[in-house]
Amino acid sequence: MPKTPEAKYDIPERVLHQINRSFVYHRPKNDQQDRYAYLREQARSLAISIAEHTPPSREQSIALTKLEEALMFANAAIARNE
Repeated sequence: MPKTPEAKYDIPERVLHQINRSFVYHRPKNDQQDRYAYLREQARSLAISIAEHTPPSREQSIALTKLEEALMFANAAIARNE
């Protein structure tokens, strides 16, 4: 196994804080699980509408991928900031 090189840069405190907040498991608490389910169902409904009203295409695929990303970040906003 290669040796880990010595760090070249110092990590700013705000970046370290963001890393520590982003790369850990956030167990759902209080009503978070219900809000995750609500947002997931809303995104699913919009995804169906997109699929029903747009022709199969690269653009449709991108729209569905971006919707999936939006849901992921919405859930992350809840998990990481409450």
